Amino acid sequence: MSTIADRDGRTTVLPGAGRRAALGAAAAVGLAGPTALAFFSGGYFTPARTWAGLFAWALAAICFALAPRPLPRSRGARIALAGLAGLAAWTLASIAWAPIAGSAWDAGELAILYVGALLAAAGLLRERLPRQAVEPALAAGAAIVIGYGIAERLVPGLLHYARSISAQGRLEQPLTYWNAMGELAALGFVLAVRIAGDATRPRPMRIAAAVAAVTLGLGVYLSFSRGALFACAAGLVALVVLAPSRVQLQAAVLAVAAGLLASIAAAPFRSVTHLAGPLATRERDGAIVLAALIVISGAAALAAGRLTAHGRPDPPLRLPRRAPVIALVVICAGFGLAVALGAHESSAQPLASGAARYETLQSNRYAYWGVALQAFASQPIRGVGAGGWAVWWLRHRTVNEGAQDAHSLELQTLAELGLIGVALLAALIAGTAVAARRALRAAPVAAAGPVAALVVYIAHSPLDWDWQMPAVTLVAVALAGLLLALADEPDGISGRLAPAAPDGAARA
Repeated sequence: MSTIADRDGRTTVLPGAGRRAALGAAAAVGLAGPTALAFFSGGYFTPARTWAGLFAWALAAICFALAPRPLPRSRGARIALAGLAGLAAWTLASIAWAPIAGSAWDAGELAILYVGALLAAAGLLRERLPRQAVEPALAAGAAIVIGYGIAERLVPGLLHYARSISAQGRLEQPLTYWNAMGELAALGFVLAVRIAGDATRPRPMRIAAAVAAVTLGLGVYLSFSRGALFACAAGLVALVVLAPSRVQLQAAVLAVAAGLLASIAAAPFRSVTHLAGPLATRERDGAIVLAALIVISGAAALAAGRLTAHGRPDPPLRLPRRAPVIALVVICAGFGLAVALGAHESSAQPLASGAARYETLQSNRYAYWGVALQAFASQPIRGVGAGGWAVWWLRHRTVNEGAQDAHSLELQTLAELGLIGVALLAALIAGTAVAARRALRAAPVAAAGPVAALVVYIAHSPLDWDWQMPAVTLVAVALAGLLLALADEPDGISGRLAPAAPDGAARA
């Protein structure tokens, strides 16, 4: 039983069933939040970001009022929460020395939003039903957002969205940034692959996840984001290692094949890939691609139906003993090699907007990162202040391009918040990693998908400004909150998830 106070200060007893229903409803609102926020430019601008922060802290307040144990107990979880809270506090403190106080306040407001969201997720996702809903809800949300963005290309006579010249036809709506769309598609794709290969999920859900992979895979392609493609590959590698079964591998192969076929179907039509050409041509090409996607989706559903047939054995994969370490080394080596090769690549012509981007590693990011390092060198301990990188870019840029962010969470934190800020960010990441390792021991089936999706986010964070796009980062925050909650479970939970302990009962 839980108690709540009315306006007159009187307390009312809330039965256990009512408490769980209220917490479940709050969790549902939280899981739907990133999808709703996506349709407000991803929460990038102040009004949407402010409202998102109010909702996040309202959910956290509900959790603290009704949940019998709102805070996680594991050491890793507490380190992660302390790291994020410290990062928010340090960001706000930097208003004192930041070149533009308003920009520092905006950065601090964003960090406060994530603190509230992580507290809410870690507390609300302790019950069995909300936990089970995390992966499907986030994957479905990503598919809705990406499907909305693609729909204009398939039925241009019915739908017409706003466009930016800088996007050059790349998939940008509704987030308004193509690389963020690619990252969201990659997150959803890995979650969909996990659901499709998870034998504990209902068969219709697994088939639906395989079908969603068609849209999500096409979304990664149409964003023409090389970073998103790399992050998606990193997440798939992590998933196969974390859930080493043949059915999971087959689900991954099926999803990749479906996404690849969808991309091949769209590739020849510039009206679909670049939004180019007269309306009549775009309508014709969109109809052709739409028909192809329907056929591919149907084939994916049939293949997933066979894969998920009842009674089908799911033998484990034989992986090397140190497969997780090998996977980590491969991902890091691939990232390092791409950055090293791209840094030495030069071109006198601007980078192409379409599939030709996948043929080169050329990028203006190296110029952004160089300015970030200059800013760090000037104030290595405290940084130049939140939002200060944009000022340094105007002073020291070598590329005639406007930019507000360093396109790297780690380097921008280093430049703006110094070694103190990086230490707090490292505490957040390290604490989450420790909690994830504990969650994988306690509930390996439930934790595999969230960990793999977080690998997608972490792999992409050094390459773009995902942190400034709440509709993307809140997906990662929800997954991290689930892992923080799972880290409190006893080892060796059988099946997908164990039911939460009743009020007042101690866990084994």
